[in-house]
Amino acid sequence: MASLSMLRFLFLATLFVITATSSTNDVKAIYWLEQPLFPPSAINTSLFTHVYYAFLAPNNVTYKLHVSNSTATNLAKFTTTLGSTVATLISIGGANSNATLFSLIAANSAARATFINSTITLARTFGFHGVDLDWEFPRTASEMKNLGLLFKKWRAAIAAEAAATGREPLLLTAAVYFSVDYFLSETSSLRYPVGSINENLDWVNVMSYDLNGPWSNHTGPPAGLFNPKSNASVGYGLGSWIRGGVIPKKVVMGLPLYGRTWQLRDRSVHGIGAPTIGPVPGSDGVMALFQVLQFNKETGAKVVYDRETASVYSYSGSYWIGYDDPISVAVKVGFAQAFSLRGYFFWAAGLDTSDWKISTQALNAWMLCIKETGRMN
Repeated sequence: MASLSMLRFLFLATLFVITATSSTNDVKAIYWLEQPLFPPSAINTSLFTHVYYAFLAPNNVTYKLHVSNSTATNLAKFTTTLGSTVATLISIGGANSNATLFSLIAANSAARATFINSTITLARTFGFHGVDLDWEFPRTASEMKNLGLLFKKWRAAIAAEAAATGREPLLLTAAVYFSVDYFLSETSSLRYPVGSINENLDWVNVMSYDLNGPWSNHTGPPAGLFNPKSNASVGYGLGSWIRGGVIPKKVVMGLPLYGRTWQLRDRSVHGIGAPTIGPVPGSDGVMALFQVLQFNKETGAKVVYDRETASVYSYSGSYWIGYDDPISVAVKVGFAQAFSLRGYFFWAAGLDTSDWKISTQALNAWMLCIKETGRMN
């Protein structure tokens, strides 16, 4: 049987086509990681409203965004290719960036001003519509406080530049942890600066994925909507942002276009929570969605939709993969609509199928609400 949480969600999902609204401010976004195998021209822009260029980083001496000649060429090509069809944003940071450097910048007024001004200048120079910060992650109460101050000063600088030039203000967004409270902190009460987010950001991109992975010794949904055994779920994380006081229309749900892989300890034990001995197949325990579907087809893998977690997994022999399929994505989009979220984003371009199966399903599910309410998007 479905869990109580699942039943409650299904009830809410039946209401969302009646109560939810949409506007031209809805977000249907995707991050594009700079790489040659999947150029910006390959992005199906009809499926998205915003595309993020990932990633740039500040120089650790000047605190200005570092842009090589080749990167400058890529930035120009990116906005030239996409700028007339979608809004484009520069994303700064990423999982492999220097978190200590962001801490220093946020804490020092001179470094902070230099950094902020460089982001605005670079965005305007290359024709971007906004900037995004992906600091993974502030780890102390003072860093969270300084993050809030950084957002405030950034917004003020953006407003001042727009007033001085007569141009539309740049968008300002941030990629954040799946929950408003940072679980991995040594400070149990560590929380994102909710007040500053509401006042200064256009929205936050909640990274609602990598909740389980091969770093643990058992299988688990990497981006399960529910989790009856812990708070590591998309539903809990998004709910925590709203309970924490963030305006729902400032919240954008993250969706992964990849799966996480495990090797089962015993191939006869293959459900969620099954014991494992490491990450295979894939690269470091990761497989692009198109690779997952190819694996399923070539191996005749058993595909399971788990109602308790509203997630999908497949297994073949000793290999186990957790991922999102069109059904789980549609359910998540319904969840986002039910709670009046701003929209959704994907990580990352190039990982979907060649016909954009998951991205298309997300858009169709989102637009179903618009059609049923008779409202214009």
